[in-house]
Amino acid sequence: MSNFNNGTAVPTPDALKSQAKRLRSAMAEKQTPISQGMALEAIARQYGYRDWNTLSAAAKSNAPRGWHVGQRVSGRYLGHLFSGTLKAVRAAHGGYWYLTVVFDEAVDVVDSEAFSSFRKQVNVTLNPEGVTHAKTSNGIPHMELRAT
Repeated sequence: MSNFNNGTAVPTPDALKSQAKRLRSAMAEKQTPISQGMALEAIARQYGYRDWNTLSAAAKSNAPRGWHVGQRVSGRYLGHLFSGTLKAVRAAHGGYWYLTVVFDEAVDVVDSEAFSSFRKQVNVTLNPEGVTHAKTSNGIPHMELRAT
């Protein structure tokens, strides 16, 4: 069997192990017990992979990366350096993330000497590289974020 996945989304490693456990249980009920290793190999073939190790690696590489509530972050918001904490995190389709960032110190979001407008918290949508698609009028991303 090849390493070709049939296009089915690969669940997390824990979900795959749960599937293998249910398979073992079902087989035991039918008086045909199998080992955990056999169950894992059967699950791998079901997803179109040649073996458990290959499927497991694919599942780990598909795991969401990066952001979690309470994580310390820093970067630039509207061109201003900041540090802060993630208050809310939600994974979106295609590796994008919806985040609420609470700044350690409020950021002035107005580039004017006539007045100021400070923000202590913002909601942003980031791409997999930690950058917003939205840009200022001079082409700078609204936010560039990195874990600290």
